[in-house]
Amino acid sequence: QVQLVESGGGLVQAGGSLRVSCTASGSTFEINYMGWFRQAPGKEREFVAAIRWGDSLTHYADFLKGRFSVSRDNTKNTAYLQMNSLKPEDTAAYYCFADRTDSDRSPFSFEHDYWGQGTQVTVSS
Repeated sequence: QVQLVESGGGLVQAGGSLRVSCTASGSTFEINYMGWFRQAPGKEREFVAAIRWGDSLTHYADFLKGRFSVSRDNTKNTAYLQMNSLKPEDTAAYYCFADRTDSDRSPFSFEHDYWGQGTQVTVSS
């Protein structure tokens, strides 16, 4: 089992930056991918970004246009989502996920092995 704890959300003005973190504990050796989805009120959950633990291969949603970056620190079992040039439409609850190597899931899938509790990001105009 893996437990995920998120931190770092908050309120920021448009054009500003935030970094959210997702720290894994438990059987972290099982992790293949970590990443984030987000969900705004009244909208479906959507993929944001993901990183493969072994080689740091990254994936991003097309709509981000280079504004966000994902990284990881293996020594801390933590993944980071750096969000720059934030827009009001980025306002959402951001949910961290992790997948085991043996589950062979696509990071773009809505189905993941583990989820964090979510952290709210609010961007004011």
